[in-house]
Amino acid sequence: MSALTRFLGDSPLRVLIKFLIVSLIVGFLMSVFDWTPWDVFDALRGTILRIWDMGFAAIGDFLGYIVLGAVIVIPAFLILRLVSLRR
Repeated sequence: MSALTRFLGDSPLRVLIKFLIVSLIVGFLMSVFDWTPWDVFDALRGTILRIWDMGFAAIGDFLGYIVLGAVIVIPAFLILRLVSLRR
């Protein structure tokens, strides 16, 4: 088995035929839906940006929850520590 065949996972001719068939199917579907490669790239870019924005929004929510909890937990901790020091 040659290095090229090992890399491709099959003989080069069979891989080429598979690429042609898959390209034909994908090209047909893109034509049916009137998509261009730029539409796909723009949609991918938009998806990545939405995930990026949601990620930072989630971090902001997470930090907000920590601050809200700390407003109650830290004074309660300090009060309990002060009470236990008097014993």
